[in-house]
Amino acid sequence: MMIYDTILVRLGELALKGKNRSQFESRLIHNINTCLFAFPQVRVHKTYGRIYIDLNGCEIEPIIEQLKKVFGIVSFSPAIRVAHDMNQIKEAALAIINDLERPPATFKVSARRTDRTFPFSSQEIPHHVGGYILAHREGIKVDVHQPDIEIKIEVREEGVYIMGNVIPGAGGFPVGTNGKVLLMLSGGIDSPVAGWFMLKKGVRIEAIHFHSYPFTSERAKQKVIDLTRILTTWGGRIRLHVVPFTEIQTEIKRTCPEDLLVTVMRRYMMRIAERVAEQIEATAIATGESLGQVASQTLDSMNTINRVIQLPVLRPLIAMDKTEIIEVAQKIGTFETSILPYEDCCTIFTPKNPRTKPKPKVLEKVEAKSGMDMEQLIASAIEGIEVIELKPQKPIDKTILNSWF
Repeated sequence: MMIYDTILVRLGELALKGKNRSQFESRLIHNINTCLFAFPQVRVHKTYGRIYIDLNGCEIEPIIEQLKKVFGIVSFSPAIRVAHDMNQIKEAALAIINDLERPPATFKVSARRTDRTFPFSSQEIPHHVGGYILAHREGIKVDVHQPDIEIKIEVREEGVYIMGNVIPGAGGFPVGTNGKVLLMLSGGIDSPVAGWFMLKKGVRIEAIHFHSYPFTSERAKQKVIDLTRILTTWGGRIRLHVVPFTEIQTEIKRTCPEDLLVTVMRRYMMRIAERVAEQIEATAIATGESLGQVASQTLDSMNTINRVIQLPVLRPLIAMDKTEIIEVAQKIGTFETSILPYEDCCTIFTPKNPRTKPKPKVLEKVEAKSGMDMEQLIASAIEGIEVIELKPQKPIDKTILNSWF
């Protein structure tokens, strides 16, 4: 692919944003630059409706792999940029066909002309270029319906771009255009997938994880760090808030009925998550819950758990089957890490027969009778939070913060 000097990026859903278009494009360019930080010679610039990446001699394959993980890109194409000269256009189109690993039997040429000063129309360009290819390439025919390769030509004021391959992008919105959410991240399969879906909709995420050492090991914590790092390849920098949950979980185990352990535990998690979300100015909490998957994910359970907070709870996986979630996890690269055999705090105290239809008033009475000092326990847990900042391909910067920012 050394014949290419440019990548043309096509915009996704952000193109529908009207007056906000410029803001979305600027954010997308920022995100592209961030994901290509290892290629300092690359230059990103835009015109209306298009973003261009000038390679400046860089190998194109590593850049293609990075671009596949940038939300807001619907598709992109390696391109050859030439002057407004028909001979150069013809030669570039032929070079693209000759560069293909599998020789095509059929081809098609399409053209789009936004620069009206170019002397050939968008209908004339394919005739001239197609004729040149037929004259200089044996064993190839034109097929306008189902060609093996379509040569796309865009004639714009800044240059003429010739492309042969359209590579699907990640779609969605640029991360950072739709606010911030706090993701409740366990070490399982579901919550990283939920985080990925939030990133796809343009949401910046920070993650919160509840760690019950020594009931859960340091390896379980490391697994969550590794999952967060994988998500950074899709969404850039993410801060992981690790909550010391041992004291709360021990008190719940000691004072609450066994069939309500999970529900009480989740209510405490939600209370802590809401306070952390308010500190970091997140406007919602996201979870990996899927309706009916476990006892704490029935409608009754979710309703009872939600009652303790005011912030909205987003559940992008709510109607997905486990097999669908696993497919996404494999696609985004989190599955192999998620299935490592290190338990999180949600599984170590799971009762044999958890209640699936807990009522809010019942839980309120249980919590009141437990004798637990709720405010003290929550304050102590928040004070002990460890904040780990993760960036794509960067070392971990780990600190315990006494105050939030």
